[in-house]
Amino acid sequence: MIDFQYTKPGFNILRAAHAEYVVTDLHRAHDFYVDVLGFVVTLETPDALYLRGYEERLHHSLKLTRGASPHIGHLAYRVESNADLDLLFVHFGGIGLEPKWLDNEEPGQGRALRVLDPVGFPIEFFCEMAQVESLLQRYDLHRGAEVLRLDHFNLHVPDCAAAFEYYKSLGFRCSEYTSTDGDDERLWAAWMFRKPDVHDVALMNGKGPRLHHTGWWVGDPVSVLRTCDRLAALGHAGAIERGPGRHGLSNAFFLYLRDPDGHRIELYTNDYYTGDPDLEPLRWSVNDPMRGTFWGHAAPESWFEESSVVADGNGGIVELREESLKERPQTVI
Repeated sequence: MIDFQYTKPGFNILRAAHAEYVVTDLHRAHDFYVDVLGFVVTLETPDALYLRGYEERLHHSLKLTRGASPHIGHLAYRVESNADLDLLFVHFGGIGLEPKWLDNEEPGQGRALRVLDPVGFPIEFFCEMAQVESLLQRYDLHRGAEVLRLDHFNLHVPDCAAAFEYYKSLGFRCSEYTSTDGDDERLWAAWMFRKPDVHDVALMNGKGPRLHHTGWWVGDPVSVLRTCDRLAALGHAGAIERGPGRHGLSNAFFLYLRDPDGHRIELYTNDYYTGDPDLEPLRWSVNDPMRGTFWGHAAPESWFEESSVVADGNGGIVELREESLKERPQTVI
């Protein structure tokens, strides 16, 4: 039996806020993210690009950092107040972790807290970030995929049940989940949220810890289809890994892309509201082919097996562990 009772901790995490992708060629990354997909450049330095979507009012939601090998530098959540950062520092110290304070680590960002969490990910929490102009109604500037905002993180985790309990302890709730069939039901994946839509973080069974993808909200399914046409016309059709399609789980229309370093992003739109306090999580069988793609067609093998490794905060990469649940969802062709 899966327990969906969640904790209301003293701190308040608001939402998924930004991600750092380490890339090997910043000029090539600029071409993909800015020239092709149309992300907005807030700041460009010799070693980093700070990007955002057209709707966003904070300095950046995606940092691209130049590095020797592709990996994930960190993932970040925004909290309501600086007092929440102090409470999180105490919380992580109390469970035997070593949170670290950061000051001016990223342009535009105030005091922040970073920790290698129990799931194995370098996670940052912050409250304050410089405000920038929203370009939501500057339609004359919209280009490419017309990305509006960061929506969520999807994580490959070796023990989904343990990761689920950890995120519940931070106050995350579950909107939908996938589990095995039979009397010995086991959690295969969970979609968990703080803001009132389907998820800020998805936990997916697999070798990890690795980042499977970041999800980016676009205005409508037509934006997804137009992006496919644009990618093909520019000679980037090979970046399309999966889709376009509609997920059964979340109902969202989607497209998965791989950047020049292999990092995955999802263009995502049209999920649903989850803010009611009596929301009951929806279950999908791991053997239901409609869960991943509502139309029933199969995801490629790369979508299950390939993800981005993550930094350990000390100049290395977090060691990977094999997944504890070996069952693979059945699909149809």
